[in-house]
Amino acid sequence: MSSPIKQVIEKCAALGIKPANQVLVVRVGSQSMQFYRKGELVKAFVVSTSLRPPSNLKDSLGTPFGLHAIAEKIGRDQPPGMVFKGRVATGRTFRELGDEENRDNLITSRILWLRGLEPGENCGGNVDSHERYIYIHGTNHQDRIGTPQSAGCVLMRNLDIVELFEDVRTADHVWIGA
Repeated sequence: MSSPIKQVIEKCAALGIKPANQVLVVRVGSQSMQFYRKGELVKAFVVSTSLRPPSNLKDSLGTPFGLHAIAEKIGRDQPPGMVFKGRVATGRTFRELGDEENRDNLITSRILWLRGLEPGENCGGNVDSHERYIYIHGTNHQDRIGTPQSAGCVLMRNLDIVELFEDVRTADHVWIGA
């Protein structure tokens, strides 16, 4: 059994929750994410996490550590590259936008909205990942994937998040670590 899956099982036991059959493991140091099903590696992805140091604090713009669950899946049936504002599809892909509109990282293609599962660490108060709107989502800056660039979210290539979206379910676990 891989070390991150063992960490997830141990954390779940400490929290008194049943481990999910499917787990995403995000590694900030290597800008990577692995998708496990029943402890077996299914697929690995290159991702981008926060430009700032990892942090669970509100307004830190850091990617939060710890055990999370997928709270909501947003964007089913939208075309790759669709831009979302307030979790609603705008009707335009990033390719249809001008340079100025594409300057910042946009939320594109699909959204996996995370909920922290560790009270006081990434759930509740000023460390609540869900209230911070921490997502796994596509980006209009796919050429930068693999380098820190987000404001706390986990960014993926658009076709990768579309593929992953079909394989994961709400309540699947997401472990974010160093």
